[in-house]
Amino acid sequence: MPKTVCIVGAGPSGLVAAKSLLHGVPSGTFDVAIFDAQSRIGGLWPAQKNDSVGLLHPRMVANQSKHTVQFSDLAWGDADPELPRAWQVGRYLERYFQTYCRQAKLNLGCRVEKAELLPASDTGPAWRIHTRSRDGKTSELAFDFLLVASGFFGRPAIPSTLSAEQPAVPVIHSSQYRDLAGLLHGTGGKGDKILIVGGQMSGIEIAGTIASHLSSAIHSPGKSPIPSSGKYSIHHITQKPAWVFPLHTSPKPASLSPPFLPLDLGSYNLANRPEPLVNTQGHISVDAAKTVHSIYQTILGNDQSIFSPAVAVTAEDTSRPPYLAVSDHYMDFVRSGLISVSHGKLESLSDHNATLSPSGEQIGDIAAVILATGFEAASSISFLPLSIRETLSLSPSDLNNTLALAFHGTHHPAVPALGFVGFYRSPYWGVMEMQARLVTALWIAGGPASRSLPPALRAALDSDTSVARTLALRTDPRASQFPMGDYAWLMQEFAAALGLQRLPPPSNMPRLPPAHKAMDVLTPARYPAATLSDAQRAEVAASLRQTEATVRASLGPSARFVARAVFRSLLGEWKLERSLVSRLPSHPSGHFSGTARFLLREGTRDGRGDDAAIKEVDDDSDETGADADLGMEYLYIEEGDFTADNGLRFRASRRYVWRYSEPADALSVWFVRTDDPRRADYLFHQVQFAEPPLVDEGRGWCASAGHLCVDDFYDVAYDFNFQAVNMRDWRLAYTVRGPKKDYTIDGVYRR
Repeated sequence: MPKTVCIVGAGPSGLVAAKSLLHGVPSGTFDVAIFDAQSRIGGLWPAQKNDSVGLLHPRMVANQSKHTVQFSDLAWGDADPELPRAWQVGRYLERYFQTYCRQAKLNLGCRVEKAELLPASDTGPAWRIHTRSRDGKTSELAFDFLLVASGFFGRPAIPSTLSAEQPAVPVIHSSQYRDLAGLLHGTGGKGDKILIVGGQMSGIEIAGTIASHLSSAIHSPGKSPIPSSGKYSIHHITQKPAWVFPLHTSPKPASLSPPFLPLDLGSYNLANRPEPLVNTQGHISVDAAKTVHSIYQTILGNDQSIFSPAVAVTAEDTSRPPYLAVSDHYMDFVRSGLISVSHGKLESLSDHNATLSPSGEQIGDIAAVILATGFEAASSISFLPLSIRETLSLSPSDLNNTLALAFHGTHHPAVPALGFVGFYRSPYWGVMEMQARLVTALWIAGGPASRSLPPALRAALDSDTSVARTLALRTDPRASQFPMGDYAWLMQEFAAALGLQRLPPPSNMPRLPPAHKAMDVLTPARYPAATLSDAQRAEVAASLRQTEATVRASLGPSARFVARAVFRSLLGEWKLERSLVSRLPSHPSGHFSGTARFLLREGTRDGRGDDAAIKEVDDDSDETGADADLGMEYLYIEEGDFTADNGLRFRASRRYVWRYSEPADALSVWFVRTDDPRRADYLFHQVQFAEPPLVDEGRGWCASAGHLCVDDFYDVAYDFNFQAVNMRDWRLAYTVRGPKKDYTIDGVYRR
């Protein structure tokens, strides 16, 4: 008879657990039932663009690439974006369920309310599970094993200063935010500051997101959906500075023309780490902190003071454990002033005013508050008996180390019929898959105390210190941001325990500093299961091929993602100095001095029908073209004074729309309409980046373009000079020739 397993949660953790129990063992070993209170699978990840009830905004871009946000034996499609949106991850999970989990009994809209541990028996079940469906129907079912995959995002953590108050302004958790109109609804236009509370990953991500939405509301054509949108700004409260990484970084940050890779591919390059790997998380010594801070500063190219002193990581900060966050636009919005930053804790919120501690700083005219204060995981396991929660050393107030579990968050030896997958902060997909494999291996062998355990697994359990380490970290003032362990080290430890071999990297991968070794990118597909079907083997091969293709395209002649890095770096205001040299006596030469502003907004459809090569690809075949995701664009406004060589001086301005196409990885510039200068009219030119030189020549990225305007031809040249991930300065030159024109414009943009 197969052993019965109850899985609580149908998100990534629950699905990969079901797959491991159904496919990683002889057929008929386990009979699996999955329960989830939601009416869909996916957990955090919605599968529809209009999802309004999940914890993730459906259009949120994942902060890791598709090469990491996947399981080992199901590849993404070749045409899928490198950085999928949340709804696309949900679609991936639907496909994963259809591929591997259809044998499981799926119970959606059915909440597990209570789990009872039954008296020990050699033949009887270990658990009685009580469930309640959405229509109120209850049931009791018996199972041999219980696997908790309900996730770490149980209930929003609300600061004690707010939990008992009735604020006069809207207060929502960051997971509830969908758009500005919903946030500001009912405020009556009172207040002008959107207060963000919380300075770690979710705080910086939501501040950057809302700043993008606000910038779009201010600068998009037509009537703004937010009345008086220009009066609003964002005030971000954070307790400590964090290093803010863009979604793409460079393995050659010292170059003026650095190549770019998705952040995770560079971070998980094993060529930069000696083996066997050691854990870089947990307790962080002063020396370790300084080393990591130095690495982060090298990758980013500065201590962040160029954006604002409020976000700088000072010399004093470098002795403390480092914190990181990911956002493409947060830092430049800080530099622009749309986001201002204060350090401290929210002490109180009264009427439209906030008080911070310990400084006593007052922030007035608050319109709404968003709490990016994390989640309490304890509610995700409230169905477990109190005695079990005590055995697991439950600490509800510790948002990072809520339970003390053995072997990297998988089980507790005192409760052998209970397993966990994905129950830790920021779980990686590869680690979730390894956790599922380990729990499966334990249960096949008869539990963690069984004499039938394979020798490697027995040795790993005997030497495991996970429980003691977790308990120590609860009171450790030098605990890391992600205390359970770093991704690569965890994968190594699980593989050793399970006897799995890491597949070798592709041959002839590019060699990169500082080690000057061939890239060795760790992805889940590098650790496939020991036994694979032909179909699974094909999926593993496809995944590895995609990662190799991305690396080669990024570091090879096509210079993929450089256009995206340029586009990201343009945001905000630049100082512009431009010379005009005319070769016709009828047109005077002169000099322009002023500013250029790149104002971020959601992509518009204006003008796109005029050039099929620039059309965006609809990323959802279920929707009409009118609802296609057009990405982001800039309204470019330059203003200043032109002084001609003959002494004539006048005020001058011009506007364009700059666009980035993710499917084409292309940057383009568009003329604006004369009757509505916020709207794009027709294509001016598409920026063509030159191939990178074989040897770094000490200059930035070169690009060119051309445009025939009636009888006049515009020959366009660009030079983009980077300092690590951000553009330091750039040059734009036009040579214009025609029957009545013959001049050169050469402009330099600096911060």
